[in-house]
Amino acid sequence: MIIIAAFITTVFLYGLVSGRLERTILTAPILFAASGALMHFSHEALRELTIDRQDLLLMAELGLVMTLFTDASRVRPSMLRGETNLPARLLSVGMLLTIASGMVCAKLVFPQLTWPETGILASILAPTDAGLGQIIVSSPHVPPRIRQALNVEAGLNDGLSVPFLMFFIALAVARETGQHGGVLARYLIEQLGYGTLIGLGIGLVGGCLLNLALRRRWMAESAAQLGVVALPIFCVLAAESSGASMFIAAFVAGLATQVAFSEVGQQNVEFTEEWGQLFNFFVFFLFALSCAGALSQFNFAIFVYSVLSLTLIRMVPVAIALRGTHLSRPTTLFMGWFGPRGLASIVLGLVYLEGDTGLQGESTIKLTVMATVLLSIVAHGLSALPSINRYAKSIASLGDHAPEHASTAADRVSSDEA
Repeated sequence: MIIIAAFITTVFLYGLVSGRLERTILTAPILFAASGALMHFSHEALRELTIDRQDLLLMAELGLVMTLFTDASRVRPSMLRGETNLPARLLSVGMLLTIASGMVCAKLVFPQLTWPETGILASILAPTDAGLGQIIVSSPHVPPRIRQALNVEAGLNDGLSVPFLMFFIALAVARETGQHGGVLARYLIEQLGYGTLIGLGIGLVGGCLLNLALRRRWMAESAAQLGVVALPIFCVLAAESSGASMFIAAFVAGLATQVAFSEVGQQNVEFTEEWGQLFNFFVFFLFALSCAGALSQFNFAIFVYSVLSLTLIRMVPVAIALRGTHLSRPTTLFMGWFGPRGLASIVLGLVYLEGDTGLQGESTIKLTVMATVLLSIVAHGLSALPSINRYAKSIASLGDHAPEHASTAADRVSSDEA
């Protein structure tokens, strides 16, 4: 119980000083990661971590499942429409180029990795984390259009990364075993096919029932949140019994629920902002505790790739994806830099390791993911406030008609509803 006790103590202390921390460069992920790293000096904590690894992985997976469902349920189709729509560009051209450039750089830095293994590494590190950049997406000094683009990107790219990860794992295993057709067919049918069907079924049926109950006043509005939270848990149970991907099921369910129950996003807000945050903080706490013992295994090549992942591999694809939007250079650099790696990369890395594929490059992939996320927690956390201030000054001279200040999809939805 020492791990839980230490985490709860950190939560309490963070609650006491959270207001003051908002005005400093110390973010919540930095604080929880530092607290977790300090637990490495406790032999009892290390023993608990070894014994309870499966339970801790389940908690991390549930955290990501809830995040995927919630993020998908909040995204309206209008947010992804339009030729100059920023989230659509980041999630299509930007994400594909990020994975592709991540694979090329991985092959150059780690020539011992096979191409499918480079795809595994690139897919794990492709999704960004809005939680690590919370100060960015909530800052009034950043134009709403830019904030929304980064927030929607982070909300959807974790779910979109899962099929790529599963595909490259299947390719790598097929390469090792020589059973190409069988492994890929099983992947497509079980992981993607079953996961999508489960998500559609639970999302559509659950959304219809929630909408019916609310319309006929069978359900108190205050209790609607309970019904919504149960849907991604149903996805986990159904996925576990069928061999499907719980992450794909939860992501698709979040999108499908909106079809019959458009208020699902509003019902998710309170849970995500309060209880969901605890899941995220706990993952960062455990992640740092696990990483503390691996620091001596980091080498120069791992450090080089970690830096490339947060800079070149992220920033160049973003710049290419934003071509034609007429955004200023400071905006392009700002959006390129703030692609922090966090919760999704941690959990996807754990899911890959728990699959026990036995690939030769497994150790390199694991250590590189650890180093990249640790570097991101520190670098993006410490640079958030200074970068916001510098960015605000650099675009202060732009007029009201600049692309940065164009109306967002959320604004258009609000005006339509009014």
